[in-house]
Amino acid sequence: MNRLREFKYLSIEARWRLAAAYKLAGQPEIGLQMISGLPLIIKPYYTMYGTYGSDLRDDAMILETLTLLGQQQKAAGQLRLVAARLSQDDWYSTQTTAYSLIAIAQYCGKNKTTAKLIFNYQAGKTKSAVSSPSYLWQADIAANGGKVTLKNNGNNRLYLRLVQQGQPSAGEDVKSNINEDILQMREGYFTLGGKQIDPSQLKQGTDFVAQVNIKNPGKRGRYDNMALTQLFPSGWEILNTRMTGGAEAFPSSESDYRDIRDDRAYTYFSLPEDKEVTYYVMLNAAYAGKYYMPATYCEAMYNNSISALLKGEWVEVVK
Repeated sequence: MNRLREFKYLSIEARWRLAAAYKLAGQPEIGLQMISGLPLIIKPYYTMYGTYGSDLRDDAMILETLTLLGQQQKAAGQLRLVAARLSQDDWYSTQTTAYSLIAIAQYCGKNKTTAKLIFNYQAGKTKSAVSSPSYLWQADIAANGGKVTLKNNGNNRLYLRLVQQGQPSAGEDVKSNINEDILQMREGYFTLGGKQIDPSQLKQGTDFVAQVNIKNPGKRGRYDNMALTQLFPSGWEILNTRMTGGAEAFPSSESDYRDIRDDRAYTYFSLPEDKEVTYYVMLNAAYAGKYYMPATYCEAMYNNSISALLKGEWVEVVK
């Protein structure tokens, strides 16, 4: 730790972490010396590999260090900064979310309050009066319960969240969503001879190939940890050549890993600037009937602003 402290190229973020380490090692005076004059805010950045860091994650680490070193006034300001960022309608990686919550929990644990959550609420036909010393309170409510009303009977300001989630019904899928400047994606279906076909109606027993092309237009640098999700209708069967020992009709681009299951294929890969990749899945129209094919989706697993979606459609297998 002493040798690292003397390293002249040590980053600001590393100095904050090392100061916390000195406190935990029983030398808080060195930790206080190290943070003297250091900035409290990290310049915006985001990484999709390695440490999966972000400026918010590092701001949370600074909050953790200030709390450990007993810098309550500075920690209070840092807490408001981190909490405000978490309250935005944005997406955060596991790294960012975890470190932010850890830092806030540590601050709240060291700076306890005697105030309580005191309120009445009604959700549908359910009514209740709540008096809780906790910082958080939550309850499940019926999805068809109508409206929710709440009255604050205490002296604290309450921050409310009503969280609803679900999935579209078949035929009510989301629309295609592709930003050509961020991530380009197209799909097609072909016979084993390379002739393009319409997947909306296929003759039972037909072997064919699903093709997906994905391109990084290069305006935002290299994309790492990309995930392509392909779900197929239950009337189609995947012909997994890895199980049969046969060769693919068309060779796919390189990938980090492919997970091929009964009705879906997950492909994980990286995508340098201006590069296009193509992935194939061999299929068979096995069972007669009408089926719904879900959307095809590609995303950066650690940055949800990089994604592309092609909507699903109804398909039919005829005798």
